[in-house]
Amino acid sequence: MMCDARLFGPQVEALSAGTTLHVPSLTGRDSMAGLAAAVLADAPPRFALLGLSMGGILAMEIVATAPDRVERLALLDTNPFAETPAVTAARAPSMARVEAGDLAGVLDGVIPRYFPTPRPDLVALCRAMGLALGPDAFLSQSRALISRADRQDTLAGYRGPALVLTGAHDTLCPRDRHDRMHALMPQSRLAVIDDAGHLPTLEQPAATTDEIIRWLSQT
Repeated sequence: MMCDARLFGPQVEALSAGTTLHVPSLTGRDSMAGLAAAVLADAPPRFALLGLSMGGILAMEIVATAPDRVERLALLDTNPFAETPAVTAARAPSMARVEAGDLAGVLDGVIPRYFPTPRPDLVALCRAMGLALGPDAFLSQSRALISRADRQDTLAGYRGPALVLTGAHDTLCPRDRHDRMHALMPQSRLAVIDDAGHLPTLEQPAATTDEIIRWLSQT
């Protein structure tokens, strides 16, 4: 949520020489179904699919929509469950603040929680990504997350090569979510990245990229 292609900057740099990569924008739609349709419209007939956090939730929606097109699946620091009423209620004040013009304040309250130890460089990067996307993106992404479906059955039916990866200290999408996704896809590899929280692609880029390369080579 509120990230752009810079979220995967280290991985794009490491992989682009030998792999065709596409990082779609998760904006312009206010439902997971709408976002999935937009991604699928621009995607090739078969592709490897990786998503982190909200991107992982969207990846599961894409699998539910077009399972035969997803050749392999990687889910990073994400959540297969529908949103709870308590979380939806907790979103309301932030959405109201953003509507009133305080996107920066909302981002400043949330972003430091991504990291288990202070990372001012990454906080600044995430803040820049969020401000670049703007308030309309925040509100539409919030609505998409609120209305999302539980995708446990989708994962249980998926048979392709799969990676489930999490930062060891992710408090936003805790380890138990990833244990559950791994159990639903017994063919998956479960990877836990040490010294990382919610954004291991940026916090521990080399270790995360190594796991992605292993997933891309998995048969």
